[in-house]
Amino acid sequence: MAALDLFGRRWTLRIVWELRDGPLGFRPLQQRCDGMSSSVLQQRLTELQDARLAERLPDGGYALTPLGHGARQALRPLTEWSQQWASALEDVPRAATEGHDGA
Repeated sequence: MAALDLFGRRWTLRIVWELRDGPLGFRPLQQRCDGMSSSVLQQRLTELQDARLAERLPDGGYALTPLGHGARQALRPLTEWSQQWASALEDVPRAATEGHDGA
């Protein structure tokens, strides 16, 4: 449940996603996250560090730890599914989805 709570917080998954290819400094990470507020980014990075999923490097950048990379790998099926979902949504004419209440 702790993992679901952590990953359910807004921006957490996005930060993990943006760190997937290597370390980033605070400002570049903030820019990649569509300019989220610095206070929220700092809070999420602290939470990820406390969970041992991210670490602050000596140069001030942030990187995923081995546990963080493991979490990203565990989320890979969700990434693959989301790509299929996006493709399926592109195939549906917009008029067919308007007014749909999910019931």
